[in-house]
Amino acid sequence: MKDLLYDHFQDSVGELLIRHKSILDVLTKFQESQSRVSRAVVKAVTSCGCIEIDSKKQNISEDVSLQELKNYMDTHLKGNLCSSCRDIIEKEMGNNLFYIAALCNVLDISMYDVLLKEYEKMNTLGIYNLF
Repeated sequence: MKDLLYDHFQDSVGELLIRHKSILDVLTKFQESQSRVSRAVVKAVTSCGCIEIDSKKQNISEDVSLQELKNYMDTHLKGNLCSSCRDIIEKEMGNNLFYIAALCNVLDISMYDVLLKEYEKMNTLGIYNLF
């Protein structure tokens, strides 16, 4: 059974996307929206300062199992997003989802099916999913 929210969202994008119907337009708008998400996160660090990035080499003992590895990995983030930065990042992520749906529409791919296949792959492969 398909999730109606995904179908409705994807259909709504199809109805609202008027100017950028070309695959070239959709691809470049998608890429731009990805950049805007990254930029919003960077601005939370550099302009607002609500979060900090403290990056350094991940220190992982060689005797750590793959299952335990996530317990030793660090996000390099310190602090928490303020409500203003959270709102901006959520807005940019929403725009990014819009263009993912637009790309799915142009290619005649169900966004829900993509999510479902990825979910099934994650459940099947578990921690070996990204290898």
